[in-house]
Amino acid sequence: MLTKVLIANRGEIAVRVIRTCRELSIATVAVYSDVDRTALHVRLADEAYALGGESAADSYLNIPKVLDAIQRSGADAVHPGYGFFSENADFARAVMAEGVAWIGPPPEAIDIMGDKISSRRAAERAQVAGVPGTTVVTATAEEVAAFGDQHGWPVVIKAAYGGGGRGMRVVASATEAPAALESAQREALKSFGRSESYLERYLPWPRHIEVQVFADARGHCVYLGTRDCSTQRRHQKLIEEAPAPEIPAEIEAAMGQAAVKVALACGYVNAGTVEFLYQDGEFYFLEMNTRLQVEHPVTEAVTGLDLVALQLKVASGERLPFTQEDVTQRGHSIEVRINAEDPAGGRFVPSPGTISRFRRADGLGVRTDAGYDEGDTVSQFYDNLVAKLIVWGADREEARRRMLRALRETEIEGIPTTIPADIAILEHPDFVAVRHATAWVEQRLDLSALAPSGPPAPPPGAAGPSPLVEREVDAEVNGRRYRVKLWVPDMPATAPAAAGGRGPTRRAPATTSASRGAAPSASAGGGDVTVPMQGTIVQVLVSVGDTVEAGQAVCVLEAMKMENHINAERAGTVTQVNVAPGDSVGAGDVVVVIE
Repeated sequence: MLTKVLIANRGEIAVRVIRTCRELSIATVAVYSDVDRTALHVRLADEAYALGGESAADSYLNIPKVLDAIQRSGADAVHPGYGFFSENADFARAVMAEGVAWIGPPPEAIDIMGDKISSRRAAERAQVAGVPGTTVVTATAEEVAAFGDQHGWPVVIKAAYGGGGRGMRVVASATEAPAALESAQREALKSFGRSESYLERYLPWPRHIEVQVFADARGHCVYLGTRDCSTQRRHQKLIEEAPAPEIPAEIEAAMGQAAVKVALACGYVNAGTVEFLYQDGEFYFLEMNTRLQVEHPVTEAVTGLDLVALQLKVASGERLPFTQEDVTQRGHSIEVRINAEDPAGGRFVPSPGTISRFRRADGLGVRTDAGYDEGDTVSQFYDNLVAKLIVWGADREEARRRMLRALRETEIEGIPTTIPADIAILEHPDFVAVRHATAWVEQRLDLSALAPSGPPAPPPGAAGPSPLVEREVDAEVNGRRYRVKLWVPDMPATAPAAAGGRGPTRRAPATTSASRGAAPSASAGGGDVTVPMQGTIVQVLVSVGDTVEAGQAVCVLEAMKMENHINAERAGTVTQVNVAPGDSVGAGDVVVVIE
């Protein structure tokens, strides 16, 4: 059995793995960026090692840094979680080259299934039909246009080496293709380190159905039932449930058998998810995720299996302790993702910030998996998932009512969250009757009545926690002098900081790129275009002198791994552009002035 596991991830999934390891008496090792120095997963792990940097590229996606932490900690296994390196075959090989167990599929299976193009080919070899699409990398907008003309519009551009809706764009016409392809490739590169994309026909009203599979190294593979993940916005899931409702038993069994065929076709080992689109009684292979999914708790709830514990056992060389005939499901489970987003008006604006209050729901059949606690800060640099709320009920309706009760008990203050939208979804007659599909939230759900829910103002005289800065200090231990680095609150200094000390980058009022020359009020004259959140400018779409229309995008802002178009609210002529690509901005900063 494994003795020490390093979790090459952060947030909720790192906390999830740590907890199961504790139950199995396995020591845990966390890694962290400068932003996550005091994060919950760092506090819970037995050991923690600094990676440095703020962005994912400088920390969690830096292979040499993570390998160094593995060596220094003496870990004998690595769990990649989901996202980051979880579907990176090069990282898996690097880990195994260190003589360390990889808690996931063989790199060869990741090569096949982690690349969505080759996964389509593998499904074809297994005689599992997929959505009509390409099996070569899409390099130009002309290729997008040609595919759309052949198969019909709209089409979807998808990241070949990613998932979770990152690097995915729906294109309605050939004129949209150049900007959509560029945006998809840019987002994929930042999220997964690879920019390759491919094309699929866009089905107008499908449901997104997943099958959880598990395989051991002896060639035994089973499926653990279905999940419905159709409730999405921006192609990212909001609510998941198991089993997928209103699917005939024979179709569900056929899906499960198809999923096993796909897994066996690539020599799969450990936990994986095969995804399908289901429409008009037909299902189509979509992709295979070579990792543990965010929504795995609903499968755990209805099967009674700890999937992380199974991962650890299979990675230790053990065989699956059950056969397909042993797999049973009981009741119904629903999971809601609680994200740091303001759903007002259906916009789902990313909203990083500090959680001032976090009260979890409780009671029969209720579980909360969180990556944050009260007082923690949700950073703009990473995914905006704050927590997952999971409930179980004897049937779907009981689970739905229980989830509504649990959502209303959950209290999160300091940041807006998706909870109001989740409640609206669960109460809607379409969701109750299973009439929803992947485009339902964005096309038919009316969230216009949801008002903006900005963070409450602090009480008079209250001050937030001081940010941490790195200081080099002299320390004496048992008579020996050491020069050490400490992270301490950034209090007013009485002497200059030590040479080489560094702190977080701060925007000084009226001197940052977003505020130079800009009026102090975002509403002055009605022509100031402001950003609604903290983030980084990745593209400026207008220049001084340009004529713009109301609703036209003037720049692209990246926040919490998502690209957001910042639009003009009035027509006119651009008189000031206060930002350039790479600039950091804060909520309310004026980026463009229009007269």
